[in-house]
Amino acid sequence: MKQIAAALLCLAASVILAVTLSGRTQAPLLPPPAQLSDEPVPPPTADGAQTVTLLTEEGVIELALNEYLEGVVAAEMPASFAPEALKAQAVAARTYTLWKAASGTARHPRAQLCTDPGCCQAYRTPEASADLWGDMAGEYGAKIAAAVAETDGLVLRYDGRLAQAVFHSSSAGYTQSAVAVWGTDVPYLRSVTSSEDALTVPNYYTEVTFSAEELRGILTAAWPAVKLTGEPEEWFTDLTRSAGGSVASVTVGGVAVTGAQLRSVLGLRSASFTVETAPDAVTFHVTGYGHGVGMSQYGADLLARSGMDFRQILCWYYTGVTVEG
Repeated sequence: MKQIAAALLCLAASVILAVTLSGRTQAPLLPPPAQLSDEPVPPPTADGAQTVTLLTEEGVIELALNEYLEGVVAAEMPASFAPEALKAQAVAARTYTLWKAASGTARHPRAQLCTDPGCCQAYRTPEASADLWGDMAGEYGAKIAAAVAETDGLVLRYDGRLAQAVFHSSSAGYTQSAVAVWGTDVPYLRSVTSSEDALTVPNYYTEVTFSAEELRGILTAAWPAVKLTGEPEEWFTDLTRSAGGSVASVTVGGVAVTGAQLRSVLGLRSASFTVETAPDAVTFHVTGYGHGVGMSQYGADLLARSGMDFRQILCWYYTGVTVEG
């Protein structure tokens, strides 16, 4: 019965979002390989009864799961976001934490997770958060503690197993599928519409300009086989885009690379970009921030402010999952 109820909530989320987005023009969009965990499904457990080992700059520490999640939510999502968005973040972070521990994908032999968001999830201590928030520390700390406590033990499952609940900052009209970004098809990580824009996301549009000489040096260091002769306008050819609109592949000086690879090498905020060339420079116009897969955090905040609760938000961004405790 729980799964039926959860499925109905997901269906309701789809209907609500369709109404919310009707009449709006959506902009074209825009990491370890995503995969389903084969580990047995652990029984529901309260956060306070579980611990995680965390690799920090000072060494390995052990935290109760609820304490760790409060530090993750504080570091990963602005505390000014709507309470239902913070709850959605808490569930996604909890699910990802337990998935990471169960799947054995951690790269640290002495700890289950680290504080590097490029590897695991960001984490901030209560003291660091209080210093950052200043006069708002009391209010923001209480909001985040409530988001974790009010979702205690809740996780995302697909076909009975923990989901790899990845998330990112902001999309460019659509999220990305796992197969488009990482080459691995994951049934619950599909491309869906996401309604954030430049009015709601700081630095939604960014530009990065390289001199031709500088860019030649970066690209040849990354891919020694590239041949960057002639004008920069000849360097980038055969650009293709994913169904979500981000750059799927592009040929750079005769070498085919993915949009995600080029984004990483050049330090772009996302793989949703266009290329503008001049005789002595190349400018990349970028939309959004992050890999684009899973839940968009700024999109989640907009959905929360439009009336969706955290279960509906999660069911929108993770296709076919159930929220279970």
